[in-house]
Amino acid sequence: MSDITPPRTPNIPPEIVPLRARQFRIPKTFSALRHRNYQLYMSGQLISTIGTWMQIIAQGWLVYELSRSELMLGIVGFASAIPAMLITPWGGVVVDRVSRRQVLVLTQIGAMALALILAALNFTGVVQVWHVVALAAGVGIVNAFDGPARQAFVVEMVGREDMANAIALNSITFNSARIVGPAIGGLLLVLVGASWCFLINGLSFIAVIAGLLAMRLPPHAAKPAVASGWQQLTSGLAYVRRAPELRALLLMALFFSLFGISYSTVLPAFVDRVLHQGAGAFGAINAMSGIGAVTGAFLVARYGDRGHRGQWLSAAALAFPLILCLFAVNPSYPVALVLALGLGLGFMSVFTLLNTLLQTHIIDEMRGRVLSLYTLTFFGFTPFGNLAIGSLSESWGLSTAIVASALASLVLSALVIWTTPHLRQLP
Repeated sequence: MSDITPPRTPNIPPEIVPLRARQFRIPKTFSALRHRNYQLYMSGQLISTIGTWMQIIAQGWLVYELSRSELMLGIVGFASAIPAMLITPWGGVVVDRVSRRQVLVLTQIGAMALALILAALNFTGVVQVWHVVALAAGVGIVNAFDGPARQAFVVEMVGREDMANAIALNSITFNSARIVGPAIGGLLLVLVGASWCFLINGLSFIAVIAGLLAMRLPPHAAKPAVASGWQQLTSGLAYVRRAPELRALLLMALFFSLFGISYSTVLPAFVDRVLHQGAGAFGAINAMSGIGAVTGAFLVARYGDRGHRGQWLSAAALAFPLILCLFAVNPSYPVALVLALGLGLGFMSVFTLLNTLLQTHIIDEMRGRVLSLYTLTFFGFTPFGNLAIGSLSESWGLSTAIVASALASLVLSALVIWTTPHLRQLP
């Protein structure tokens, strides 16, 4: 058992935040949509995330066309690691001190500028791989603040009662866009090229910014700095160290970020060299993975409050790497589409449950700092996995490298589950 302090409900005036649409009866699966602020957030996020997935598809294909190198795909993914590793923990300190909405507005403006710069470089025909690497580093800086702020902002929009449902709906939104975005991105790649994907993504951030500014939130009360930034950072680390379940959840997120999802970095090369398909198939595989991910998030939204989330997480964490092994050794495009569906289902079940369990077991005073560590597993450590699988793919071959990564994820996740028995008992 851990000594986690029972979470306290944030001091948010219920008559102001959240604003509940009481005149409508919202199904339980979508209970977070009772809140006007969350409706604004979700609609803007859907538009923006479609644009983001269009850019992910187009950028991966652009880098591969420019370099014809799996290693370069990994390097582009790695480029955001250094700023993320250095800044993200401090981003959590900032998020616990200042208005989370203001942080998000600034990060959306920054992300929009980076996407428009890439569009301009490609439209003018001067883009080189080093441009993409530099802009990826800029995205790493933006994400260092955006990730913790976005995760911590959920409770301000919906309160603790609907927080778990909102996290699952965020995943549904993200992966609904993952279905639409790659489909549109793949079509635009064929018809008009990558530049338009980057431009549309840049403009899509306007929807998020408008939604954030339209929210009705109480005035932010600045908290007096009773400790230095370094003291706040170390107190957050100490809080996690005293809580075995939080440590286990963060370790599992780390292992999946390093080894579980790194296969997506070399997916353009895998589609080309193993499946012998083109950009359209690359978009279709991503879309099928998105359908599976939406299904996983929907199941968490519908049944996630019935308990046994720890058991559910453990099962998904062991099933996903096994499906990935099958995907890696399969040369058939139709079978790959089916397996991609399973990958999406397993991946999103793992990360939605990890996020939900973390958010429901931390106190609000530590929310930004703990969630910055969770964010760090994606933006700080994922690129190391991307770089490793890119390098191993050139040395060992694509299928062998993906299988090795999947087995590492399987063994390490099993070790976390075995050494933290209470993890499986989390409700």
